[in-house]
Amino acid sequence: MNEKDGSNAANEETPFSREVGAQAARKLKAQRGGTRSVWFGLGMSGLIGWSVTVPALVGAAIGIWVDKRYPSPYSWTLMLLLIGLIIGCLNAWRWVDSEYKEIQGDMDE
Repeated sequence: MNEKDGSNAANEETPFSREVGAQAARKLKAQRGGTRSVWFGLGMSGLIGWSVTVPALVGAAIGIWVDKRYPSPYSWTLMLLLIGLIIGCLNAWRWVDSEYKEIQGDMDE
C-alpha cells in the first residue's frame, strides 16, 4: 500500500463517524448551554410580567401627575395607562419572539 491510499482512507468519513461527531457536538453544546429548570421558566414568566407591568404603571403615574397639574375633560391617566400597557405587551412579544427564534435555531443545528 502506498502513501496515497493511506491518506485517502483516513480522509473518508463513514456514516458512523459522522453520527459520532454530530452526537459529540450536540453534547458539547448542551454542556455549554446548561440545563434549564422549572425555576428558570418561572423566572422568565415573571420577567415577562414585569416587562408589561412596569410601563403600564409608569404610564398611569405620569397620567395621574398630568391630570392633577392640568385638568382637562379627558382622562390622561387612562390614556397613558393604555399606552403603557400596549408598549409593555409589544416589549414582551418582542422578547418572547426572540427566545422562540433562538430555540428554533438550536433545534435546527
